[in-house]
Formats: sequence, C-alpha cells, structure tokens
Amino acid sequence: MGDTGPTGPVMDRDEVDRALARLGAEHEAVETSLLALQDHAGRRLLEGAGLTGVTAVRWSAAEASITLLWAYFDAYTGALRTAREIRSRRRWSSREDLAELTELLRGEAVTVAGSTAAAANAATPDGSPGRLSERYSLAALVDRMNQLYATSLDMVVAADAVWSALPARIDLLAAELQRTRKLAHSVGVRPGEHPSGDDLERITRTLTRLREQVVSDPLAFWRPAEGSSAPGGGRPDTTVYDREARALEEVRREIDAVLAVRQDAEQRIVRLRDVLSRADRTLAEARTARGEVLAKIAATEVPVVGGPPIVLQEQLAAAAEYRRHAQWHRLSPLLESLEEKAEDELLRARESLTAVTAPLAVRAELRGRLDAYKAKMARLGHAGDPELNEKYEKARRMLWSAPCDLRVAEQAVLRYQHAAADVLGSARRVPGQGGPVDRTDPGA
Repeated sequence: MGDTGPTGPVMDRDEVDRALARLGAEHEAVETSLLALQDHAGRRLLEGAGLTGVTAVRWSAAEASITLLWAYFDAYTGALRTAREIRSRRRWSSREDLAELTELLRGEAVTVAGSTAAAANAATPDGSPGRLSERYSLAALVDRMNQLYATSLDMVVAADAVWSALPARIDLLAAELQRTRKLAHSVGVRPGEHPSGDDLERITRTLTRLREQVVSDPLAFWRPAEGSSAPGGGRPDTTVYDREARALEEVRREIDAVLAVRQDAEQRIVRLRDVLSRADRTLAEARTARGEVLAKIAATEVPVVGGPPIVLQEQLAAAAEYRRHAQWHRLSPLLESLEEKAEDELLRARESLTAVTAPLAVRAELRGRLDAYKAKMARLGHAGDPELNEKYEKARRMLWSAPCDLRVAEQAVLRYQHAAADVLGSARRVPGQGGPVDRTDPGA
C-alpha cells in the first residue's frame, strides 16, 4: 500500500473499514440532530408565526441554513452509501477499489450543486459568492453541517426560550391586573380621577404591546450569555415585564390602603373630631386663662390666644362627605393629612395654654415658697420675730392682691428668705459643738 495520490497514501482495508465505521457513526449523529431540530417545538412555532424585526431576519437565514443542511446531509449520505458499495464488492478490496475509496473518503469527492446553496440564500464558508458547484471532503462537509446546525439551533432555542418564559408570565400579570382594576373601580380609583387609575391604564397598554412584541419578535427579548458558544446560551430579557410588575405592586398597595380606609373611615373621622374638639376646648381654656392672668397679674407679657383653624373643620366636613359618597380614593390621603394636622393643632393649643398660664404658675410657686419658709421658721421657734413677720406680711399682700406684680412680689419673697437666713445664722452655738448650728437646713 505504498502508492500515493492527491489525497496522500492509499488507505489499506483496515483503514477503510475504520473510516467507514467512524463516518457511519457521524452520519447517525447528524441525522439524529437534524430530526430533533425538525421536530423542535420552537422550530414549528417559528414556521407558523407572523414574525417581525430581528426574529424575521434571523429566521429567514435559519430556514435557509436548515434547507442547506438537508442538502449537505443528502450529499453526505450518498457519498457514504457509494463508499460502502465499493467496499462491499469483494471481501478483499483490490488496489483500484482502495484507491477509489481513499479518494472518496479523504478527498474532496462530494459535490453540492451551487443552486442548492443559492436557493437556500447561504454563503460559502469563506463568505465568498456561491459558485456553480461546491466540492467538499466528507470531514469538511461534517464541519460545515455542524456550523449550520449550531447557528440554526441557537436561533430556534433562543426564540423558544423567550416564548416559554415571557408570554405566560405576561398573561398571569395581565390576569392580576384585571383583578386589581375591578377592585380599584369598586373603591373609586378610576383613570382621570386618581393617579393609580392612570397607572393601571398605562400598565395595561404596556403589557398588551409587550405581549405582541414578544410573540412576533422573541429574539428582541433575548440576551446572549457573554463568552458562551453553546446553542441557546443566554436568557430572556424581562426588564420591561419586571418594571410593570413592580408598578402593579405599588398600585396594589395603594388600593389596599384605600380599602383599609373604607373599613375604618368612620372610626378615624370620630377620632379626628375628638382631637379637634379637645384642641378647641384647650384653646377656650387658654383664652379664659388669659383673661384671668390679665386681671390678676400686672406688668407681664401674656401671649395672644388664636382661634381654632376653620380650614381643618372644613376639611373634616369634606372627609365626611367623601365617606358618605364612597369616594375612598379621595378620603384616604385627606384623612392622613388631617390626622397629622389635628395632632399638631392639639399640641399647639396645649403649648398656648401653658404659655398663657405661666404667670399664674410663677405666682403659685412664689406663694408656696413663702409659706414653706414661714412654716420652717415657726418650727424652729422664730414665729414671733417681728421683722420676719413684717416682711412676710408685705410679701403676702403682694402675692394675694390683684393685680399682682410678679417682679416686685418675687423681690419681697427673696427679702423674707434673706431675713430668715440672717436670723438662723445669728443663733447661738449648740453646746459641745465646734461651730454654729446650720439653721438653714429644714431638719436642723
């Protein structure tokens, strides 16, 4: 077997048998793959779909590739059948048979008509214009079929993955959207009347448009995996779907808030009335106290007490109307605002009462201090001290007369305190002690 030809040394019988076995296995593998591609659910859907955009362009190329694949496979099958027939002529192949088999198995012995590739809109492997015919070796033909199969399968798998993932999810979200729309309508959340109603309309339009686009152009929603060469490597792009799902969830929370308002609106309105009523009573008490302070306390600044805010009462009346007419979508934000404002108004009224009655509190503190010192001096045996009694009476007249000058009265109390301290400081030493008794301590 030392003869050589254009394809190299002539193969011996064992080499021919091994090559035929290998090529037969490759033939079965290619046939199995082509039949699986032919029966692929994604391919059948692509054949019957009204495609647009990038999917239409790529499916046109994939259809041409699949057609060419079968043409290549038929040529490959024919060449393999011819080789098997030559080998089966006789048990011990002649030199001429082996030379023919070597040329067929190793050389570019497979001819594919150029019209086949042209009809399939397929370019040659190097991208050059198609010729009248193409010649391939069996190995090169297998490589070519593998390339076409990989690109075709990648397109089919990607489209099928998008169709399997997105339309069903969109339909589920659309069903949830319809339930939310009905619920929203029942509580008065309607387009043009409430922002959430407008959001529901926008989500509806977006989902309808998204589903149409996914069905007609699935590859527009496919993101190939970076660095992956495997057919179908990637994932469906759910960016638009995810955004609308989040928007629907936000609307649903808003609807739930409105429903919560419908359930406890009466109790909340009653609580608001109570808070505003307490604020009004506190302001009325502050106004009464201010008149008392002005009559009883002289030479002091008394803040003016404002009246109850009419706007809050008007808003409360509007809230009651909204509840009466089941306008829950309007009642919800109004109640939240009113509750905050009502608490602020009650706090303002209490602060106003505290500020107005502060002079009376100061007078009460001075009265208590004066009486406490008098009781202390009496307990220590100085109840009959004439100077102390005179200062006490003077301070007392100032504190129990109207109007009372707090600054003068405070000075009188301080003078009494100082006089009491002087009396205690001049007391005799206690026998057996090293120093004077500290009479300033009430327990001395």
